[in-house]
Amino acid sequence: MLLACPGGALAQSVAPPQAVPDQSLDTMPDIGLDWPDMGQEDRVTPLPADPADTQVATPDALPDAAQPVEPVEEAATFADAGEERRYTVQLNGIDTIADATFKQRFEELSALRQGDGKPANLAQINRRIKEDNELLDRLLRAKGYYAARIRGAVAAPPAGSDRLAVSFDIVPGTQYLLDSVDLTGLAETGDKEAQLRAAFPPKVGDPVDADAILAGRDALSVVLAESGFPFAKVDEPEVRIDHEERKGDLDIIITPGGYRSFGAIRMNNEKLFSAHHVQEIARFHPGDPYKASDVEDLRRAIVATGLVSSVNLTPKEAGDGSHVDLAVDVRPAPLRTIAGQLGYGTGEGYRAEVSWQHRNFFPPEGAVTVRGVVGTQEQTASFTYRRNNFHRRDNVLTGLLSVSNIRRDAYDARTITLAGGLERQTNILFQKDWVWRIGAELIASDEADAFSGGARRTFLIGAIPLSLTYDGSDDLLNPTKGFRLGGRFSPELSFQDKTFGYAKVQVDGSIYQPMGEKLVVAARARFGTILGSTVDQIAPSRRFYAGGGASVRGYGYQAIGPRFGVDNDPVGGKSLAEFSLEGRVRFGNFGVVPFIDAGNISTTFLPRFRDLRIGTGLGLRYYSNFGPIRIDVGTPINPQKGDPRVAVYVSLGQAF
Repeated sequence: MLLACPGGALAQSVAPPQAVPDQSLDTMPDIGLDWPDMGQEDRVTPLPADPADTQVATPDALPDAAQPVEPVEEAATFADAGEERRYTVQLNGIDTIADATFKQRFEELSALRQGDGKPANLAQINRRIKEDNELLDRLLRAKGYYAARIRGAVAAPPAGSDRLAVSFDIVPGTQYLLDSVDLTGLAETGDKEAQLRAAFPPKVGDPVDADAILAGRDALSVVLAESGFPFAKVDEPEVRIDHEERKGDLDIIITPGGYRSFGAIRMNNEKLFSAHHVQEIARFHPGDPYKASDVEDLRRAIVATGLVSSVNLTPKEAGDGSHVDLAVDVRPAPLRTIAGQLGYGTGEGYRAEVSWQHRNFFPPEGAVTVRGVVGTQEQTASFTYRRNNFHRRDNVLTGLLSVSNIRRDAYDARTITLAGGLERQTNILFQKDWVWRIGAELIASDEADAFSGGARRTFLIGAIPLSLTYDGSDDLLNPTKGFRLGGRFSPELSFQDKTFGYAKVQVDGSIYQPMGEKLVVAARARFGTILGSTVDQIAPSRRFYAGGGASVRGYGYQAIGPRFGVDNDPVGGKSLAEFSLEGRVRFGNFGVVPFIDAGNISTTFLPRFRDLRIGTGLGLRYYSNFGPIRIDVGTPINPQKGDPRVAVYVSLGQAF
């Protein structure tokens, strides 16, 4: 007959013992538990009196089912049968058998556990004992133990407790072993048979363990799909149990469906992007062996474009017996977005921003964004073009035209910028080890600062910024281990009365070290320098600055460094040094982060570490599904004149 096992549909055919050929075996109860029937008699199972009875039961002892339970005669001696009492539950005799899966299933399915913590009378408790008696027998069978002896009992509360003691004394008996393992049909896979057989761990001599057998079936299905068999089917396992020999024979029927290589990609709708574009972002090429993981990777990449609301990829026969085409069925998502922000900051004043975006204005994946900012310190209008997956997966082509008027304490700049770049991006779905960018900028800017005494100067600047970053951390927004190291090099040519050149160099590094389950220590360092020219010649908007939420917390934005003029305004500098140290303590979805930052800006080629400005404070974190939301409150330790006593920063993601 067929028996169901917890954790999956493992079929078992039981051969009756030879000593009693006409005897039929009872069907094992289903894993589901009925609500207790208060009208039925409550019974529990007694332990065998003779130690010999702990062996596998004979046919007369019902080897294929739990033993009948007996009434709890002594229960009324310590409690009124109608009195409702709370109770505790204890399993004895299966410490070496009850692994984490066994315990989890008992906790989830136990009638006693479901009523745990609620008062119950003896009739209810005894009914639950009977149901859990059957449940334990099923769980033991799933581990290969048949004819287990299980006795459930209710005892008076132990000393110091007011709860009844419910216990199960269990003698699991002998564990049945596999006598044969037959993977029918696997020979049709040809030279891949040995590899596929190795993917199915259960072998002759192993226990008849339902979890191990079902896990092996799933592993075999995965390896088949990864080895060029897109249409493979693995039937449910069937085990034939022989109680007389205490063994089982395992059979699984496999239909490989034929070896295939990737063929063509076929789109149901090419309004968003063509089959050619999908092939460009796939990590496989026509003729490569079929792999289900490559198909799933492509599905995630299509989702990451943000252009689809749903996508299905289905392997289809190409018709030549050796290739499989991939049918891509996509449904477009809304492509236009209007967004706005309105805010106020003590260092920035009022600020309103609005943007309009079309994410596929120039197919495929050519997005345009029109953005406007009106605020106390900034007025900006910009047009951005962004082409994702430009001729290759994760390559991004960008173009920018912007006109801005920015008035900060450090400088006042009216700027027109034309810029473009090609980069390899990283994102939450596909975090990359290496990220790079090469760009070009043409800038015309009319600027004034403290060095010029308020007089405006016009700068024409050409730059070729280059950057390279290695990310060895475990998470893009919330790293807990590993490190990051990046560098930026930007040679620039500037014209202001005369033409001169210089180069900006910046190096960033951070490290993340777990110190137990709840604490991560994070440290960061940043160094920068400008090679060539003098600080007063370089356009104020191109100098180094420090201070703020992504720099040295506790200080205002761009507030650290040398100051000049009657208003004591920051002027930036030629060199930069910053350091940060955090202790990230997490409690579930929340966390606290004590931190200390230090940094300085110098007008010389190298930073002066003796003039470091230090800030410290405490941050709060809420760990949402899309990343940590941070609120940092900092205060300067050695402030300059005009620095605030407290500064607050709010953003998404850790500070570094």
